[in-house]
Amino acid sequence: MEKMIGYCGYNCHLCAARSDDPEIRQKMVDGWRKYFGHQNYTAENVKCPGCLSSGEVADKNCKARPCAKEKGVENCVYCDEFPCDKIRHLMASKEGMLIFCYPKTGNISEEEYNLCMRQFISMPNILEMLVKAGKLPKWILDSDYSNGYKK
Repeated sequence: MEKMIGYCGYNCHLCAARSDDPEIRQKMVDGWRKYFGHQNYTAENVKCPGCLSSGEVADKNCKARPCAKEKGVENCVYCDEFPCDKIRHLMASKEGMLIFCYPKTGNISEEEYNLCMRQFISMPNILEMLVKAGKLPKWILDSDYSNGYKK
């Protein structure tokens, strides 16, 4: 599947909501209920072509996508108001997601993580785009700093 990074930095290309298989989408929905408490999604209404598509997306309450489309920016990081309140809560790291949902994530399986959480890991994408936009120095992406500190 072609890489698709959403306006907020999410990995739309990794999201099970894009699957044509309702059983895969159901597993994702079950995980969202278990780990995030989302109750409004079903295998049918979660089907999503991805944020950058022209189709209707699963998250009807997203404020980042309509704002970015209105402003004509490729991604929220290119907006002069970044980071604003429309995106601040969408910025996530793997560590942050697992801790935020703890203790529910204490026994999360690799399959559940891959279906339910990995698409929301936006921080690496956001950092890369901020460097590309000239808003952060290139050394931020140096592998010596990959864990947030110089080795």
